[in-house]
Amino acid sequence: MRRAARPLLALAAGLAQAASIASPFAAWGGGAPLWWLQLLSLALLAGLLDDCAGSARRGARLGLAFAVAWLAGVFWWLFISMHTYGGLAAPLAAAAVLALALGLALYYAAAAAWYARCAPRLGPAARAALFAAAWLLAELARGRWFTGFPWGAAGYAHVQGPLAGLAPWVGAYGVGAVAAFLAVALAGAARRGAGRRGALLALAGACAVLALPPLWRPWDAPAHDAGTLSVALLQGNIPQDEKFQPGSGVPLALQWYGEQLREARAQLVVAPETALPLLPLQLPDGYWDALRGHFGQGAQAALVGVPLGSLRAGYTNSVAGLAPGQAAPYRYDKHHLVPFGEFVPPLFRWFTDLMDIPLGDFNRGAVGQPSFAWGGQRLAPNVCYEDLFGEELAARFTDPAQAPTVFVNVSNIGWFGDSVAIDQHLQISRMRTLEFARPMLRATNTGATAIIDHRGAVAAALPRLTRGVLEGEVQGRTGTTPYAWWAARFGLAPLWLLGLAIAATGGFRRPWAA
Repeated sequence: MRRAARPLLALAAGLAQAASIASPFAAWGGGAPLWWLQLLSLALLAGLLDDCAGSARRGARLGLAFAVAWLAGVFWWLFISMHTYGGLAAPLAAAAVLALALGLALYYAAAAAWYARCAPRLGPAARAALFAAAWLLAELARGRWFTGFPWGAAGYAHVQGPLAGLAPWVGAYGVGAVAAFLAVALAGAARRGAGRRGALLALAGACAVLALPPLWRPWDAPAHDAGTLSVALLQGNIPQDEKFQPGSGVPLALQWYGEQLREARAQLVVAPETALPLLPLQLPDGYWDALRGHFGQGAQAALVGVPLGSLRAGYTNSVAGLAPGQAAPYRYDKHHLVPFGEFVPPLFRWFTDLMDIPLGDFNRGAVGQPSFAWGGQRLAPNVCYEDLFGEELAARFTDPAQAPTVFVNVSNIGWFGDSVAIDQHLQISRMRTLEFARPMLRATNTGATAIIDHRGAVAAALPRLTRGVLEGEVQGRTGTTPYAWWAARFGLAPLWLLGLAIAATGGFRRPWAA
C-alpha cells in the first residue's frame, strides 16, 4: 500500500469506529451499536500498523489520524452546545471540538507507536496481546486523567453481540481490550504470509472461549430476583434554550412536572436532572411543601432532579428523594462533575466567558453515597454522564447487603439537540446494567427515557424529543458480579497492572525504530 494512502485509510477507519458506538444510519439500526463494525475498523488500523515495519513515528501518525477521526466523530455534538445554545462562533466551536479530539487522541498515538515499535519480532498471539494492552492503557488514561472523558470507548459497541457476556467479568474497558485482541488476530488472519497460521489459531482460540455463554453468566439466576416496582419516568422535553429562562422554560417546567408528580399512580415517580430548575427556597410559595406533603403519605415515592445548597454552603446538582415517614428528604449529590459545565478548570475562565450558558462551580458529592430505600428496593441515583464511570458506581458494592438493586439515571442532554448523543448515552447505561447485572431507570429531559433490564435490554422507552410519561415495572436484582466485586475493592488498578505488564514485556524485544 502506498504510504500516502495509509493516513486516509486510518481516518476512514476512525470514522467507522465512531459509527459503531451508535449507528447514525437508519438502515443499520438507527442508534444501535454495531459490534462487527468496531472490530473491522480496529482490524484495519492494526493492519496499517503492521505495515509500519517497526517505525514508531509512522505508527504514531496513523494512530493519531484514527483517533482524531473517531473521537471527533463520536462527540461532534459538543458543537451544538457551544454554538447553538452557547452562542460561541461556529469556527471557534468547531476548533474546540477538534482540539479536544486531538488532545485525547495523543493517548492512542502513543499506544500505536509502542505497538508499531515492538510488534515486528513478536508472534501472532503475542502481537495481539501487545496491541490489546496498549489499547487498554490508552482507554484507561483517557477515562482517568484530567477528570476523565471516556465517552465513546470501544467497549460500548459491544453491549450486544458475542462480547457482551464478558462485561460482568472485566467491564467496558476489558471488553474493549478483548476486542482489540480479536482485531489484531482478524487482521493477521486476512494477511498472507508466515504469520497467518498463528493469527488464525489465535482468532479461533478466542472465538472458542466466547462461544461458552454459560461461563459468562453464572449470576443470572431466579434466586437473585429482588421483586418488582411500578415506575413512572417523566420526560418534559423543555427546550434547552428556554429551560432556565424565568419567563418561559421555568414556569413550564414547574407546571408540567408538578402536575405529573401529583397525578402519577406508580410506586416510584422519577423526574430528570434539574427537572425543577430552581432551588427549593426559590420555588413559588408552598410548591416544595406541597410535593413533600403529597409523597409524605400514602404508598408512593419520588426521585426529583433539583439543585440544592446555598450561597454560603455552595450548590450541588442533586436528586431529592421524597417518601412517607421521612424526617428530611433523601439527598444524592452528583460526584463526577462536567468540566466547563459544572466547574471551570483552572486557567479556562476566559473560554467559558465566551459562551452565554449558565455555568458555575458546583460542590462534589462523595463516592458511594447511600441508596434510596423504597418498595423493597435500594435505588442508586446517578446524574447525567456519571453512569460513564462504572468504577465509581462499583463503590456502592463494597457491602453486598447495602448494594443497589436498581440504578436510576437522571439526565438532561438537551444541550446536544436531536443528535446521536442520545443513542450513545443509552448504550453507556446498557453497559452499566451488564457490568453489575442491575436494571437501570433513565428519566431524561429529551431522551432516551427508558427502562433497561439487568441483561442490558431496553424493555420500554419513550420517543425522543416528546413530552410524556413512561409507565412500567422494574425488577430489582441482588448478587454481585465478578466485575462489581473487584472494581469495588481495587478500582481499575487490576486492568492498569495487566496492561502495563504486557506492554512492558513487549518492549524488551526490539530497540527503538524511528
